[in-house]
This record gives sequence, C-alpha cells and structure tokens, in this order.
Amino acid sequence: MVDDILAGMWNQIKGSVKQYWGDLTDDDLLEIEGRRDRLTGKLQERYGYSKMEAEAEIDEFLRETEAKMKSG
Repeated sequence: MVDDILAGMWNQIKGSVKQYWGDLTDDDLLEIEGRRDRLTGKLQERYGYSKMEAEAEIDEFLRETEAKMKSG
C-alpha cells in the first residue's frame, strides 16, 4: 500500500512532499508525477543522498503519510 500512496494520491500529497523536502521545486514536483524512481532521483540530486538514503527517506515519509491518513 505504501507505494500506492505516492502514485495514487500524488495530487493530494505533493504539498506534503514539498514541505518534507523543502529544496524540491514546483517544477520538480511536476516532473516527479508520483513516481518513486523520479522522487528518488530528485532527492539524490537536491540533497546528495545515495540511492539507499533516498529510498529510506521516501519509506519514512510514506509510513508517516499512511499513518496520518489512517488516523483521520
């Protein structure tokens, strides 16, 4: 379900993505289009993360987002 949040609800959560990773621009969000691989690449580019670090950041963000959605 976690990856489904990113792809299926992109329009609803992209504001949260921008808050979580403040260095991402509106153009970045348009380019990402809810695709995990594109978000991973942008995090590597903007923050200098390794692929593993970017994936871990995304996983944490998605867990937090899923928990918020379940709680109301």
